[in-house]
Amino acid sequence: MRKTMTKPLLLLAAACWLLTCSLSGAAQDKGYWRASGSTAAAITGDIAITETKLTISFSPFTIAQIRRVDAAEILAVFDLENTNGGTGNLYRLNIPASRHFLHHNSLCGSDDAQWMVTYAVDRNLQVAFFSGSNLPVLTRDALANSTDLCGTFSYIH
Repeated sequence: MRKTMTKPLLLLAAACWLLTCSLSGAAQDKGYWRASGSTAAAITGDIAITETKLTISFSPFTIAQIRRVDAAEILAVFDLENTNGGTGNLYRLNIPASRHFLHHNSLCGSDDAQWMVTYAVDRNLQVAFFSGSNLPVLTRDALANSTDLCGTFSYIH
């Protein structure tokens, strides 16, 4: 009897998950993400994001969502042509420069990573890390003249 109950429960759980995703109307950055870009594969590897934590290489870091990021800001940070209906967030965090990940790489060189911007669309996630204590200005002009953008990383779900 246990075997026959497992399959319907799994189907019910999958249906609830799909309904929840469709009601939310947009992709979100929460969950487990596999490194898909060469930079992510070389530096962070896979990551996981929850409401309060970013996990890189099995090391959790506390994050705080500051605000949503609008379409113009997403286009500026990730140099995209359009946003395709995804969602983005700005987070505050503190990842020390002394913390090294895959291949002994750090996120921001000799600076601490202080900010993270995410953009999720479909099953894809873009992440940008910033150094500096000031809130990053997310415009093309400001980013072109900034040394605070540490790098952008690509992931898949």
